[in-house]
Amino acid sequence: MKYQIKQKIFSIADGFKIKNDAGEDVYTVKSQLLSIGNKLKILDLSGSELCYIEQKLLKFMPEYKIIISGQEIATVKKKFSLLRNNFIINGNGGDFTVEGNYTGHEFKIKNGNTVVAVISKKFFSMSDTYGVEIDDGQDQIVGLALAIVIDMVCHDKK
Repeated sequence: MKYQIKQKIFSIADGFKIKNDAGEDVYTVKSQLLSIGNKLKILDLSGSELCYIEQKLLKFMPEYKIIISGQEIATVKKKFSLLRNNFIINGNGGDFTVEGNYTGHEFKIKNGNTVVAVISKKFFSMSDTYGVEIDDGQDQIVGLALAIVIDMVCHDKK
């Protein structure tokens, strides 16, 4: 399944819509205002929480946990690297790796040698816009949460 994520460029709190490949809104992402560390929720269009993303504080490298229905289902850790943006994901569905280029605009999420998702960021946009393609056999919400975490780690200017 293909998605487009376009973050608002001017907003008091980070908030944006996730669209499907037909350009229709399918999810909303809201962040908590005045929180220590990044905390976001992925909501369906009726406002029900589908996923909660929280930054773990006091870590040498950025680390996030993804929570669904009150259960931590994955931890995303940025690996130390001078020229690349690489991550490791430990989760209930197994361990995954994320390989990215040095600009932080192209990523592949892999389970072993199998690519389960691809994230591609557009270069010439007034706001952060990127496409996410997630294998149909994978949890779509988890895939979107991973894309959001990767974008926060690589492009957050706070």
